[in-house]
Amino acid sequence: MNLADPRQLATVLEAILLAAGKPLALERLAELFDAHERPSPKLLREALAVLGGSCLGRGFELSEVASGYRLQVRERFSPWVSRLWEERPQRYSRALLETLALIAYRQPITRGEIEEVRGVAVNSNIIRTLQERDWIRVVGYREVPGRPAMFATTRAFLDHFNLRSLDELPPLAVLRELEPQPPVDDLDPEVPADLQARADLALAEADEDDAPEVRGETSFRSLLAELDAMEQGLKSDFDDLLPAEEAGEPGEAAPAGD
Repeated sequence: MNLADPRQLATVLEAILLAAGKPLALERLAELFDAHERPSPKLLREALAVLGGSCLGRGFELSEVASGYRLQVRERFSPWVSRLWEERPQRYSRALLETLALIAYRQPITRGEIEEVRGVAVNSNIIRTLQERDWIRVVGYREVPGRPAMFATTRAFLDHFNLRSLDELPPLAVLRELEPQPPVDDLDPEVPADLQARADLALAEADEDDAPEVRGETSFRSLLAELDAMEQGLKSDFDDLLPAEEAGEPGEAAPAGD
């Protein structure tokens, strides 16, 4: 076999990737050849391009993810292929997916910062599940009282979602369009003008008094809007935790941390 020919090398790579059952990096592929026959990175890429082209019109494809290259079943065939396994695909709760989205788009992020955006406490089982799936990991600790852990995504997360890097995450503006608009009920009775005026006045007075906001269930659309604004509004320096003398307000006690 002439391994200097990209077409013949492609058949060898096909056999390797089928047997591996997991992504293999370019360097790992090269290591599988003896020194005297080891193809150059350029030749490997040419052979992989040939292999990718040979998959056109077939039930599987060559995909490049964060950990390397792999052969995988095309997504459109999943309704039939999934019947090979008796157990149903695991379904994840809205809370888990919102938490994962926050970590993916605003990493590194602490549990407290996630709770600040979602408006509710993060269940410990959610963090444990994401860690057990190897989708997130602790990458450090925030230098604030309590030194909370900072979470970020892993290569396994990128591999699972067919991503080569975080740059391939869909833009938040695109994700907002995934949630359908709530239907407009044309049968709602019209609110009397005087009642609407009193309601508007009450809302204005509440804003002036800085009344606490009552948060309901966070929709995915509003969550992504908050994610988009986190870089401007998310607490990251925790200056308010400094002693009053350092904060420039002598004579006042520093507020306690959460």
